[in-house]
Order: sequence, then C-alpha cells, then structure tokens
Amino acid sequence: MNKDFMLALDSVEKEKGINKEELIDAIELAITSAYKKNYGSNHEIKINIDRETGEINVHALKKVVENVEDPTVQISLEEAKTINQSYELEDVAEIEIKPKNFGRIAAQNAKQQVVQKIKEAERNIIFNQFIEREDEIINGVIQRKEKNNIFIDLGKTEGIMLPTEQVQGETYDQNKRIKVYVLEVKKTTKGPQILVSRTHPGLVKRLFESEVPEIYDGTVLIKSISREAGSRTKIAVFAMDSNIDPVGSCVGPKGIRVQNIVDELNGEKIDIIKWSDDPKEYIASSLSPAKVLRVDINELEKSALVVVDDYQLSLAIGKEGQNARLAAKLTGWKIDIKSKSQSEAMENIDKLEEDLLEDLEL
Repeated sequence: MNKDFMLALDSVEKEKGINKEELIDAIELAITSAYKKNYGSNHEIKINIDRETGEINVHALKKVVENVEDPTVQISLEEAKTINQSYELEDVAEIEIKPKNFGRIAAQNAKQQVVQKIKEAERNIIFNQFIEREDEIINGVIQRKEKNNIFIDLGKTEGIMLPTEQVQGETYDQNKRIKVYVLEVKKTTKGPQILVSRTHPGLVKRLFESEVPEIYDGTVLIKSISREAGSRTKIAVFAMDSNIDPVGSCVGPKGIRVQNIVDELNGEKIDIIKWSDDPKEYIASSLSPAKVLRVDINELEKSALVVVDDYQLSLAIGKEGQNARLAAKLTGWKIDIKSKSQSEAMENIDKLEEDLLEDLEL
C-alpha cells in the first residue's frame, strides 16, 4: 500500500460514509489473517498501517523467557534486551520483521477487505433508509415477475411483493409505476430485503393521510380500518373538533379526495363511517350503506343483534356476507343481522313461550 491508497480510503469515507479508521482496522485484521495463513498460524504478529503514508509495519510478538523452547513465540531475555533494555521476563516483545513477498499479499487482502466493507456499508445505508420507512407508502416501478413474486425497483434496491400481498384482479405489468406499502425490512446475508404490500389496510390509511389534510394534521383521526383488498374497505373516522365533519373531510369537495384513493386502488369500494363511542350508533353506521332500524347489544359477550327492513337485509349482509363481515371486523363486535319480519317472528315465539310458561305455573 502507499499514500495513494490512503487517499482512496479518504474518498471512500466521504462518498460512502464509511469511517476510515474502521476500514484500516479491518484491513489490519485481514492482513494478520493472511500472514498466519502464509507463514503459520502459530505466529503471533501485530500489523500497523501508517495513517499518512500507508506503510505497513509487521511486528512479531514473542514472550520473554529464560529458556526458549519455541522460537516462533518466545525470545530470550538476553536477545530481548538488545531490542529494548526495558524488557523483563514475562513481557511481550515486539520485533519488527520484513517477510518476503508480504507487500503483494498485504495489498491483495487490503483491496478485498475494502471492497467487502464498502458492500457492507452500502447494505447498511440502504437498510437504515428503508427501516425508517416501514409502515409507509413508497413509489416504485415493476421490474419483473418470478415464481409469482413481483419485484419492484425502489431506487437503490428492490422490493418484493409476495403472492399473499398482491390484490386479486390487479395487473402488475413490467415498467408500470406503482404505490406500495412497506410491510417489513429484513437484514439478510445478501443485503436488505424489502417486503411490500398492496393488500395491507395500512396502504389505505396512508393514502387517506396523503389526500386528506385534516387526517395528516391530526384534526381527523382514523379509528379503525377493515379491508378485503380489491373489493371493499370500511374506514371509521372521528373529528377532534365537533365543528368538523370527519366523513365530509374524507370525501372532499365533489368527492375528489376519496375518488383519488379509489382510483389508486383500481375501483375498490370505500365506506367512510363516523366513529362513535356509543356501540349501538357505531355498529349501525358500520353496516353502511344499509339503513338500520334497531341495535340490541350484549356487552358481556360483545355481541349485537341488528334489525333492518326486509328489503335492506341483503344489503346489510352484503354479497357472500362481506358487508357484515367487514362491519364486525371494523367494530370488534360480533354482529347478527335480522330482517324486521324475522325479528317480529322471533319476538312472537318468545311471547308464546312466556305465555306457555305462565300457564304451566298456574
């Protein structure tokens, strides 16, 4: 190594953000390992690199003893005194050596270590950048599809969208720009692995934050989200200020805010519901677009019986039970939906049972 090499390390430190001292320490360790590999593992040596000139100094470390049994790791007191008069028995003497062809070996190992450190540092930089973006939305460009996994160019690295995170019915064409939710950032031996999603409810949450200023500044809160990606989402919102309409804020002028989100989600339906701390009111709202006549709750079992007009029953339940399922997930309550006629029939049966019991008691 020489001064030019040290100047190159300075450049690496500035461009890659890698501490120069860490690089030199790593190089010294690598050269020590290379020396032992070439000259014997029983040798104890100390490598020092001059920070200005790049010159490498090699010192053998030998224990000062009365009688030398192994000259590779021991030195007599008499010989040690010729190097430095201060040496005493049991001290470790440092003896400068100049091994043959060592400059070439050192240079090779130094280069390999620097390259390895640069790669590690770049991986760490990318990891640190993306770990801060977990649970956020990021823009990318679809690169390719392999074994049903979608690989997305995120700039300095790739994101992977597993089949479980892909929306059924969405097309992922090469070179198409796409917004994805950063699900998880993992450290691997090959560098950071960025897992992204299009199905996670967090994607909807972040889209509303970007489209609705009142949500972004905390005036309107998102209390709960339930989603069946590609089909329907329910989102419950609440305004900190009673003068603000949380639902209207999310819909936006002429519906533009929610429409932008629907467009980004390729037509996924979105029900925006006003959150309430009154379970009856909240459960009734959660079944939108259906109109609810009555809600009877069992707080102990956290279950609710909801009654709707006969013609509203199919709307309240939804196709294949989706509306009721999303409402239950949104509110955290078990919801049983009955039509008005079904409810009245059940009430009549209950009344008959009560009358029968009264007659038997008489």
